[in-house]
Amino acid sequence: MILVAPFLVQVCSLALFRLVGVAAWPYFDNWQTSLRAAVAVMFLFTASAHWGKRRRDLIRLVPRVFPKPEWIVAVTGRLEIAGAIGMMIPTVARYASICLAILLAAMFPANIHAARKRMTIAGKPVTPLALRTVLQIVFLAAVLVAGI
Repeated sequence: MILVAPFLVQVCSLALFRLVGVAAWPYFDNWQTSLRAAVAVMFLFTASAHWGKRRRDLIRLVPRVFPKPEWIVAVTGRLEIAGAIGMMIPTVARYASICLAILLAAMFPANIHAARKRMTIAGKPVTPLALRTVLQIVFLAAVLVAGI
């Protein structure tokens, strides 16, 4: 399932940043900073698909009611990168987290569409809607907790 990979990236990144914080780098010696970094890594990971081999699949996921799906995929990828950078700047992390939460909510209809149509990304089925919804809530919570 495609969406499980970003979740694993976020969880493993969080564990790594906490370990680095406890062992060597005081900057990451708290949960919120480590979570902000993990959220940033996860969004950089997902943004990479907007220009890689999976780009065409992401374009197909955009519901037909939206014009210019290529443009939408490119813009959402850039917004993910901007949000990831913003999460790492303490003075703007709160605003970045709010913007990323809005972005997640705005992209959720494409995920619903993909799950209902049983679409694939890189030849693998998209995450079923029930699990996708749970993961969406986890991502939203992580983004908001990290930034607030």
